[in-house]
Amino acid sequence: MVRLGLIGAGRIGKVHAENIVSRIREVELKTIADIYLNNDIKEWAHSIGIKNVTNDAGEIFSDPEIDAVLICSSSDTHEQFIIEAAKAGKHIFCEKPIGSDIEKIKEALEIVENKGVKLQVGFVRRFDHNHKKVHDAVKEGKIGEPYLVKITSRDPQPPPLNYLKVSGGLFFDMTIHDFDMARYLSGSEVEEVFVHAAVLVDPAIGEIGDFDTAIITMRFKNGMLGVIDNCRKAIYGYDQRTEVHGSRGCIMVENDRHNTSMLLTNEGTLSEKLLWFFLERYNDAFAMELKSFIDAIINDTQPPVTGIDGLKAVLVAEAAAISAKEGKPIKVNEI
Repeated sequence: MVRLGLIGAGRIGKVHAENIVSRIREVELKTIADIYLNNDIKEWAHSIGIKNVTNDAGEIFSDPEIDAVLICSSSDTHEQFIIEAAKAGKHIFCEKPIGSDIEKIKEALEIVENKGVKLQVGFVRRFDHNHKKVHDAVKEGKIGEPYLVKITSRDPQPPPLNYLKVSGGLFFDMTIHDFDMARYLSGSEVEEVFVHAAVLVDPAIGEIGDFDTAIITMRFKNGMLGVIDNCRKAIYGYDQRTEVHGSRGCIMVENDRHNTSMLLTNEGTLSEKLLWFFLERYNDAFAMELKSFIDAIINDTQPPVTGIDGLKAVLVAEAAAISAKEGKPIKVNEI
């Protein structure tokens, strides 16, 4: 039995907690910590059978019965919590991004390595059955030599401004998933990025120094080219598509729906609306990524998404943020 502590009982923390309780038998979620602890969080925790609830993450780090920590708090806390968990000898699952301060991330990874604990970063899309099919087809050579990777990622609505202020911005909060997918699907590292970004959805997002819409072009070390398009608002639902085009063909993933039936009449074609957001689209993948983390602990193996994966995505995000501001291509190895 692996005993876990969870830090951060916001939206994603609750997803992980409920999956642990209902879908993963090999673990016990012992303690939930949230700096904003209130009666609603306490009632929710008790409703899923968790009695130990606190506003102090230190109680998790100091508990000798807890083997591993899930870091689901705000993005600006991730590096420090990784350091504290590693120093306490706990294995670590950290939601994306691994952080935004590159030197602090490197410090955290060094401590993780020195302490001999495992660290997995929450790039959940790698565990989606659709995206994995694309990855596997490319890796197995089914499309020949890959030329292009295309990723569309659009949210149905922007997060609250209070969230955006501590999220790290569009490239570290939203596009970070797409940068990891670009590496995952291409089988190569991003060498250079060039970004056009704008504030088209909500002027308030621009007022806090962020963007809500972007086109990112990429050049990979293996010669491939890539493009990502992002928008914080797609009124028709959660738009998640990937494609890799190569010398022998192309493989692509369209959006998921509750069902894929289409009604065709003389009035037109009617199909199910897209799934609304990431909780609906990726809930099974969230469970799979946690199972892989637990398996790595039990079997003493390398987690499938490492701290180095987290750092490399952050380096691309930093290059993208600079490119958006300066209006020119940025080489990732210059970061």
